[in-house]
Amino acid sequence: MALFETLRQNVAAVTLPGWRPLTRWLRRRLPTGLYTRSLLIVILPMLLLQTVVAAVFMERHWRIVTERLSEGTVRDIAGIIEVIRAYPQDANYENITRIADQALSLTIAVEEHGQLPPPRPRPFFSILDDILSDQITQQIRMPFWLDTVGDSRLVEIRIKLDERVLRVFVRRGSTYASNTHIFLVWMVGTAFVLVLISILFLRGQIRPILSLANAAESFGKGQKNESFSPKGADEIRRAGLAFILMRERIERQLEQRTAMLAGISHDLRTILTRFKLQLALAGEKPELSGMTEDVNDMQSMLEGYLAFAKGEAEEDFGTLHLRELLERFRIDFELRGRPLTFEIEGEDEIAVRPNAFTRLVGNLVSNSERYAKTLHINARHSAKWLTLTLDDDGPGIPAESREEVFKPFYRLDEARNLDSSGTGLGLAIARDIARAHGGNVTLGESPSGGLRAVVRIPA
Repeated sequence: MALFETLRQNVAAVTLPGWRPLTRWLRRRLPTGLYTRSLLIVILPMLLLQTVVAAVFMERHWRIVTERLSEGTVRDIAGIIEVIRAYPQDANYENITRIADQALSLTIAVEEHGQLPPPRPRPFFSILDDILSDQITQQIRMPFWLDTVGDSRLVEIRIKLDERVLRVFVRRGSTYASNTHIFLVWMVGTAFVLVLISILFLRGQIRPILSLANAAESFGKGQKNESFSPKGADEIRRAGLAFILMRERIERQLEQRTAMLAGISHDLRTILTRFKLQLALAGEKPELSGMTEDVNDMQSMLEGYLAFAKGEAEEDFGTLHLRELLERFRIDFELRGRPLTFEIEGEDEIAVRPNAFTRLVGNLVSNSERYAKTLHINARHSAKWLTLTLDDDGPGIPAESREEVFKPFYRLDEARNLDSSGTGLGLAIARDIARAHGGNVTLGESPSGGLRAVVRIPA
């Protein structure tokens, strides 16, 4: 066993490096879609089988039939030569010409003191030239000349008879298997019909998979697609049914969470209202100032947590105009005496959850408004993605903390924080809204020296 394992490792070490470039090349060239790959799985073996059949059977059948026909034609010509030699008294060759035409379907002529033309170049692929030349050499054994390229319906053969030249014109079909194309037509036609049936069948099988993928993608973006129903093969139906059950469980969990948060909101707000009322009745006392701040912080944290957990999930998709949205933020930004510039590339109208998307951009803009002096927003709306890039000149966020700040209630005391209350939910809410749209929010370093926030969601 040890010897076999060592041999296997050595063989793998030798063969794998040679196959890897070929594998990578094929991976780059081959299609990636299931529908196209399925068609290739059906079509390529069929083409390979037909190629083998055509190369083996057809070539063999073609050669055998051509050999039989050429052998019979050359045998007739050999008989005519023997008659010419045996009966020289027929000076004008009228009888032999008539017999060849009527009995053998050969048109002949004898040229006195004739010479053979120079040899013609053979075509690149001509099975008739090879077989006919071999038969003449074996049966007649005289100098000859062939023309199989001229008239497509006739083959001319010239044979040197001492001082004479015998010219023979024979139909191509008498020396050559000319009906082979019928088999090829039937083979190609049948293959075309089978490929067409395969395409129609595979389309019917792939369509339920695409429908399931679209339903899953829509659900991941928070869109409701109630029209989806499992179709297709049993395995695809099982996957579709599993997706529907999973979607229903997630929706029930979201409903339960929303109901639970509504109850928590009501109960905690009632308690906080009592605290505020008691503090108000106690009057303004120095020893109660800390408690008042704690109650306000609790109120702010409660509101922030509820907003984060709720995530605007109940809002339906609608249309929103980027220019109007960014113009509103520009006016608010300039009211604080700070410039905000923006540019839009592509379509101005986008399909999002309007309130949630406005809050997403508003959280990022308010962050720059609090810590930066200038802000520039670049909106690029392409065919597949909407990308918002916000660059400011504030203090920024250290690279090692750019993912940590997206955690709920994470406080970044050394640099900047999104919420003035210190709850650390602003960026968490922004990313939660972006991911609910099927996108994401990332942070980086701005060319202006501050923070760059990039919002990327499907268009």
